[in-house]
Amino acid sequence: MTVPNDGPEPIERASAEELRALQLSRLQATLARVYERVPRYKGKFDAAGVKPGDLRSLADLAAFPFTTKDDLRDGYPFGLFTVPTAEIVRIHASSGTTGKPTVVGYTKGDIDTWSGLLARSLRASGVRPGDKLHNAFGYGLFTGGLGWHYGAERLGATVVPVSGGATERQVMLIDDFRPDVLLVTPSYALVIADAFEAMGLDPAASSLRLLIGGAEPWSEGLRVEIERRFGVDAYDSYGLSEVIGPGVAQECAGDKGHLTVWEDHFLIEIVDPETGAVLPEGATGEAVFTTLTKEGMPVVRYRSRDLTRFLSPSGGRPMRRIERVMRRSDDTLVIRGVTVYPSQIEAILTGDPRLSAHYVVEVRRGAGRRDELTVRVETRPETAEAADSSVIGRHAEHLIKTHAGVTVRVEVVDPGTIERSQGKATRVIDLRPKEPS
Repeated sequence: MTVPNDGPEPIERASAEELRALQLSRLQATLARVYERVPRYKGKFDAAGVKPGDLRSLADLAAFPFTTKDDLRDGYPFGLFTVPTAEIVRIHASSGTTGKPTVVGYTKGDIDTWSGLLARSLRASGVRPGDKLHNAFGYGLFTGGLGWHYGAERLGATVVPVSGGATERQVMLIDDFRPDVLLVTPSYALVIADAFEAMGLDPAASSLRLLIGGAEPWSEGLRVEIERRFGVDAYDSYGLSEVIGPGVAQECAGDKGHLTVWEDHFLIEIVDPETGAVLPEGATGEAVFTTLTKEGMPVVRYRSRDLTRFLSPSGGRPMRRIERVMRRSDDTLVIRGVTVYPSQIEAILTGDPRLSAHYVVEVRRGAGRRDELTVRVETRPETAEAADSSVIGRHAEHLIKTHAGVTVRVEVVDPGTIERSQGKATRVIDLRPKEPS
């Protein structure tokens, strides 16, 4: 995949009709590929009474069965590959919450495509050839570190492959190497900012110009916090390891809050999370992805569980945008009959200038088998001494009750109390006893 360093690719300036024609051709080839080469897909298609030749329009995809994370787990480790393992040049895997991880295989062509997509994503957010990128995403089986690394090199940028952890060293290298861009999970960006200040340095006085975050949902309040502390423009990136990794959709320069989906490589549907029915344009639902150019392990109608909605194209591109993914259909907390999303709580907490973005939500089983929610959140260092934690806590409880509709207990704690993550932050701790199986 060739990515020009001096401007958009031709497909980014194509007409919508040209893009849809390309999608249809690639989709037909993908369906034929998985049907012929992956017994699990053949079995699912046959059970649903559909064959690749039945797809004559993009809308016909709705008749084909979904792929779920269970399909990937059941195919562990290499059951969904469409090429012999000798043609797989790299294997990544996502950490599994239960049992085995989900495995993704890449051919040489896949690595080339992926690198091009991430180069496109970086350029779209304002990164330019010759920029220096400090890459604090984790390397190894996680797709983030190596994915962004190859994309930055493809663009012509210089990469500092730091990976996650060793936070004081991160600060030293940013201070000494003077990078232009920080690639990082948003929650870990705050940890780095804290370390700057603990070492007597001002993160806003660093050389950083841009920050690109991803791998976890993050609120607009957290973006504001990151931008204020680092003095940068912060952009969101979206991807799934099961689909390709980062590089599926990207916030473009000047268009925060909306992610442009690279629709020449990924076909996205928005479906009702309960029924699976495709929703009309603009309705909020679950994003479902079909890869159009993956060779080693294509996926068809993969249910992401991420909730979003379509927005119209922008910036002269034919690709549609989606709203930033702030919540998932499977991360809901139902507390005494009220559905609560951690992102709702984060937005409320970060709106209070006395509170930091370091927080954790704890769920316990209380008296009468009633679920109880406790939110532990730190004060900001600059307000800690003057803060009346009980007053701040009651104020946060009132706002959460008003806006999220659930009664919680808010514990306001001193700075540095909550455990820091060097990757994705753990926001919800479920302390309820396990139900007998």
